[in-house]
Amino acid sequence: MIFPSREDFFYGLPGTGGGPGQAEAKGEENMTETLAALKGRSLLEPMDFSKEETEALFCLADRIIENPGAFGDACRGRLLATLFYEPSTRTRFSFEAAMLRLGGQFIGFSEPGSSSVSKGESIADTIRTVACYADIAVMRHPKEGAPRVAAFSADIPVINAGDGGHQHPTQTLTDLLTIRRELGRTEDFTIGLCGDLKFGRTVHSLVKALARYRGVRFVLISPEELRVPDYVRQEVLEKGKLSYRETESLQEALPELDILYMTRVQRERFFNEEDYIRLKDRYILNGAKMKLAGKNAMVLHPLPRVNEISPEVDRDPRALYFKQAKYGMYVRMALLTALKGVEAGRL
Repeated sequence: MIFPSREDFFYGLPGTGGGPGQAEAKGEENMTETLAALKGRSLLEPMDFSKEETEALFCLADRIIENPGAFGDACRGRLLATLFYEPSTRTRFSFEAAMLRLGGQFIGFSEPGSSSVSKGESIADTIRTVACYADIAVMRHPKEGAPRVAAFSADIPVINAGDGGHQHPTQTLTDLLTIRRELGRTEDFTIGLCGDLKFGRTVHSLVKALARYRGVRFVLISPEELRVPDYVRQEVLEKGKLSYRETESLQEALPELDILYMTRVQRERFFNEEDYIRLKDRYILNGAKMKLAGKNAMVLHPLPRVNEISPEVDRDPRALYFKQAKYGMYVRMALLTALKGVEAGRL
């Protein structure tokens, strides 16, 4: 694998001239300063962090992957609150595992019925109360904008773990880190986004984030009813003059893709059960279709899957979705470390 090192990332910035030793030292200093700017901030959508801040976060994630034991007390004495108003496995577990592996602890709830929300408590009051006990809060909520309300009401960092069909920024960090490490670059590739592009918050977040990288080409694969929303098409793809096309054929698109990003048709987003049943099996990736993909193509999926990827594909080395889930824990470890505050000697 080839991916930018922390020194590669900071080459070319003002003040990084000189020999390799000076450049490395300056790169280290710049990286620490960039990460320090994240202390105490909230993450509500991918664009909340600049491209440079995101890259510095990935460099920190690389360090953690290479030597996780060195970060075993990075968040010791810190408490994370996980406020999940919707079901979750990977996102909640990865945040909790990340905090534990950093030496911290967590509290929280996994469904609103076990909290005072069931009594009618507002989001603002919930987060104000939680802020009395915890240092950072992670929130998943079915209503778009709920984490933003929480961040406005609290004096601790709030991380959006998914708000309705809107945004899922830490999944986007997971996706970008996976692409960066496995493809070896975050520029000049073709990505196919397949399935539920209308309600898929992971898709919306990823498109917005990838718009900042050069040479990314998008192939949007969905039925007419689940096309990407107009605001994504107009405000991100067209406004940014990005290369994209829409198609209903997965088989036709597969040969040209460097990355296939599969998504499930989300039953919980449909108002009409008949529409869900009609569309849920529209795209199923199986071994026969994988023969159409390039030998170095990557298959990603934010998970959970239902039946849009056949289990036989799991044995294909191009299927990286479970490895992607593990990268999610590492990038969340980096995020929690940065929001807590990176110490100069930590890197």
